[in-house]
Amino acid sequence: MIARASSCIGNSWRHATFKVKYCHKLFEIEKVRMFVFDLLDQISASYNLPIEEIEDIGFGDNHVHFDVDIKIRSKPEVAKIFKGIIAKMVFKKFSDVKKRYFYGSGFWSPAYFLDNIGRKPDDIKQYLRK
Repeated sequence: MIARASSCIGNSWRHATFKVKYCHKLFEIEKVRMFVFDLLDQISASYNLPIEEIEDIGFGDNHVHFDVDIKIRSKPEVAKIFKGIIAKMVFKKFSDVKKRYFYGSGFWSPAYFLDNIGRKPDDIKQYLRK
């Protein structure tokens, strides 16, 4: 579906990757991984930022990646939405995580990857499934 605003129209599929600060392997913890998975689905619906196929969200031990249509939003705005909500909710639900792993700092590395999917979306889907 194409996004519409007062002065523009369009969609923009991007591959997003967010990495946990200090490379802590928090996504090896199933409860944390599943909680973040559910949050991604909720954020996608709430902010009209469709994720390609929710089952294609990929988790490494310290990062998450997925395809998202950022529509007419900027990349920094989309990163802030996803990273901000997830960090806040993870620290709220798993209060010991902040003290134990992050010494009072943030959940995500300040860097992120949000770039065009390109001409080979099937290759990226295969990568996500692995």
